Amino acid sequence: MPVKSFVEFVKRRGPGFKPLLVTLPHSGELIPPEAAWLKALPERLLMYDVDRYVDELYEPILSKLGIPTVVAPYHRYACDLNRLASDVDEMSVIGSTNKRGMFPRGLHWAITTEGEPLMPGPIPVETHRAILARCFDPFHRAVCEVAGVVRRAHGANASLYHLDLHSMPSFGTREHRDPGSWRADLVVSNQDGKSSSSRFFQLVCEAGRAQGFTVAENWPYKGGRITEFYGRPAEGWETIQIELNRKLYMNEYTKRKNALPFRETQLRVCRMLEQIEAQLSGM
Repeated sequence: MPVKSFVEFVKRRGPGFKPLLVTLPHSGELIPPEAAWLKALPERLLMYDVDRYVDELYEPILSKLGIPTVVAPYHRYACDLNRLASDVDEMSVIGSTNKRGMFPRGLHWAITTEGEPLMPGPIPVETHRAILARCFDPFHRAVCEVAGVVRRAHGANASLYHLDLHSMPSFGTREHRDPGSWRADLVVSNQDGKSSSSRFFQLVCEAGRAQGFTVAENWPYKGGRITEFYGRPAEGWETIQIELNRKLYMNEYTKRKNALPFRETQLRVCRMLEQIEAQLSGM
């Protein structure tokens, strides 16, 4: 949904519109023309770390409630929007001042979470800047524009509640913080309390548990750069990251949906989001 329609929606709904924003930074699968190195990769490898189907899982409730949503169309291996523009190193960008291995899965992914190589070598800084201009800058401009519209609709003292939606492998690999560990159904993160109030955090956790999900808090994910950058509860912007376990709806090897589990999981996450949205009135 384009940003323009968000503006029109907020004007139409007026003060009854909930101050909720959703971002989906990792569900895109388009390869930008500047990232030609990705085009030769097999689908199994290309889709290994993408939040495939997450936008589809949440779409019915986002549309039903008219929740302002910013979705990234581009592949995270080319430009990971849950990173900073400076999260590159010698493995990914020629001339970077960051030493090799500082950001192997930074703005441009050099290896997967299984340690498989993705880039034949670092890219020129001009290509890096072109990818920023095509993928990174428009996404974050849209987040700020939509958030501004929502916040202005509620007045200077109102808080904005922001959910950053992701998916995760069911099992921690050697490249994760929890190698060899099975994950909960949901991991809810707020940078260990820095990116949201405890009240909003517990509301989200309780909504997940109400749908029968097991919920882990701030482990093995504490939130990424989006929660770190946007989550400023003292300034009225509260950001929480939600990771959904892929085993609930897909074959993790083929990266294809499991039809019945997908529909069941979709109903559960939609009810979860509906409960969160409904309870914001009491925040």
